[in-house]
Amino acid sequence: MSNRLTKTVSRLLLAATFALALLFVLGGCQLPQPPIALQVPHIVSSPFGDRGDEYYWMRDDATDTKRPEIMAMLRDEQSYTDAMTRSMGPLRDELLAEIRAHIKEDDASAPVWDRGYWYADQFTVGSEYPTLVRWRGSPDSPHTSNPVEVVLDESALAAGHEFFKIGDVAVSPDGSTLAWTQDTVGRRGHTIHFKNLIDGMVYDDRVDGALESLVWSSDNRTLFYVRQDPILLQSGPVLRHTLGTAASSDMLVYKELDDTLFTAIQSSADELFLCIHMEGYDTNELRIVPLASPSDTPTVVFPREANVRNYADRLRDHWIVRTNDGARNFKIIDAPISSPNDRSLWRDIVPHRSDVSVDAMALMTHGIVVQERIAANPCVRVIGWPGEAVGFSVDAAEPAYAMTLGENPDASNPSIRVEFTSMITPRTTIDVDLSTGSRIVRRIAPVPGFDPSQYETARVWAPSRDGKRIPISIAWRSDAYTRDGTHPLRIEGYGSYGHPTDAEFSVSALPLLDRGFAIALAHIRGGSDLGQDWYEDGRLMQKWHTFHDFIDATRFLQSEGWGSPATTFATGASAGGLLMGVIANEAPDLYQGIALGVPFVDVLTTMLDASIPLTTNEWTQWGNPLEDKAAYEYILSYSPYDNIRAQSYPSMLVSTGLWDSQVMYFEPSKYVARLRRLRTDDHLMIFDINLGAGHGGASGRFERLKDIALEEAFFLDLCTPVSHK
Repeated sequence: MSNRLTKTVSRLLLAATFALALLFVLGGCQLPQPPIALQVPHIVSSPFGDRGDEYYWMRDDATDTKRPEIMAMLRDEQSYTDAMTRSMGPLRDELLAEIRAHIKEDDASAPVWDRGYWYADQFTVGSEYPTLVRWRGSPDSPHTSNPVEVVLDESALAAGHEFFKIGDVAVSPDGSTLAWTQDTVGRRGHTIHFKNLIDGMVYDDRVDGALESLVWSSDNRTLFYVRQDPILLQSGPVLRHTLGTAASSDMLVYKELDDTLFTAIQSSADELFLCIHMEGYDTNELRIVPLASPSDTPTVVFPREANVRNYADRLRDHWIVRTNDGARNFKIIDAPISSPNDRSLWRDIVPHRSDVSVDAMALMTHGIVVQERIAANPCVRVIGWPGEAVGFSVDAAEPAYAMTLGENPDASNPSIRVEFTSMITPRTTIDVDLSTGSRIVRRIAPVPGFDPSQYETARVWAPSRDGKRIPISIAWRSDAYTRDGTHPLRIEGYGSYGHPTDAEFSVSALPLLDRGFAIALAHIRGGSDLGQDWYEDGRLMQKWHTFHDFIDATRFLQSEGWGSPATTFATGASAGGLLMGVIANEAPDLYQGIALGVPFVDVLTTMLDASIPLTTNEWTQWGNPLEDKAAYEYILSYSPYDNIRAQSYPSMLVSTGLWDSQVMYFEPSKYVARLRRLRTDDHLMIFDINLGAGHGGASGRFERLKDIALEEAFFLDLCTPVSHK
């Protein structure tokens, strides 16, 4: 924004603020009034059309502070939200207390085996952050009398920071040195620190501006990392740092020139190579560097090919590849080490199936473990290496659930770590013996005051308007909810990037279930819940299917008595917030209230601006409106901000974080301002702003519950649910 326009906006805002204050004083107004945002004419130009954006002035890309008039506007919004939710305060406090009471505060994670040590996170009563500890042992049992060592005390590191998040922790191969990344702003810009695990000394080495992933070389002194792009805030080049040297001398390992691709690093399963992954939504590439020779130039193993994605790892002198080459739902093949790209030498290990999607794999010395998706449920099974007759499935007995691969950092472990959960089953950590299939339950997440026998779950299928069947997972409390159309129903959706919406347990859902809510998860198109076709049928020029599926799922649930328009609430965050914005425009009469968390609501303007984080990476998801007129018009047809109109909307709660690097704060800010001006109803419309957080909200384990409690209080305040408390 030009200096002249900035000064003009500032003067107009000051005048408008004074005029409003004078009106309230003269009129003796006692009721809180919603903020009225200033309108400043602005044209968003593009090759295929120009659009007016009267709230474009709210944008400020500065990474340390925002212009005074923007901060004043945001504080006015938060003051209004505080005033309008003050009556909900006791209920919010009650909900927060209930959620917290279901959390065992002095808890510990299930220990994970890695190269001679068991590692676990331990929480103390009242702590927001865990302490990472380890002790020596053997892979057959984590229980030992060996001394416990403190690896990383997150609470101590977080002291004095409004926001704090650990990105990655990596222990050197000899177990002597720790590297970790920490973010104290919320924009994924991490700083790398180092600690001597023998004497506890923290090294002077400091590397700023990194992303999360870290990989050690075999020399225990060289660390590979990915630098954050300072403009796009996404992945930049891969560098290597040598312990004891200045970060300014770090050497470039690889720089990807295609800014539509993400770059990520990891160690191969055999721990012999650094794997550099260039990842797009339609292609990818793998390059490797020997960890014993960290200065070597990366070599291409699987080159990028249009519409082909190869996810490869190596162990036991095999390249094992999860590929979509001729396999829409992916298959797993064995490729020779010497000629991994010779398709004539590929051998199927898990063939392609049209009704089962292969989502992930883990290579272990004693077997290959596959995570598959069948009828919207992720499942796990074990298969033998080529020539070995080992194979079994890890069974589950619930209608809607999630069984996924857990942490498995050490390929020599004779067991595989599996996580199981459902909407009424707390996360259960299981180690499965790869030879016998026998199971050891390492941990069932403790939930004080929760009796699973009081709750039920189901999977139902809703018809879509174009003949598809939409899976929906539902949970309710048996003695509090009746399917009679009068009890409240909360529906959650996402439906983007191929990310599935799995049926997982949520402690924070219990207060609503206990108050007579049914909670539904809509597995809509755009996610890969039913495989890759389900994903492809909800992106680019098929994106309307995502929104129609959610609306159709809502109508089906209401027709079946799960709720009614007067008792139905919807929630979604990020791209799920985009979904909420579209359904608010298209079907406002179906919902009593909608919550939009950090919502991506100004899609067209963002996709037209390559300087905004994520834009270039996401053209393959939404389309490139700079080069494709059809993409421009299609995005324009659903972009929530562009389609707000004069009509009645449900009550709405919108939230954002000032330092969000994925959906910038000005998108929901503009959305709220325009919605306030154009809507024809007097329903509650509040905008909750966290001035110290990014895309994920507050960082502490209890602090983040405040946002959840606000949303639940917002919904409960809009209805009178049947209560059996």
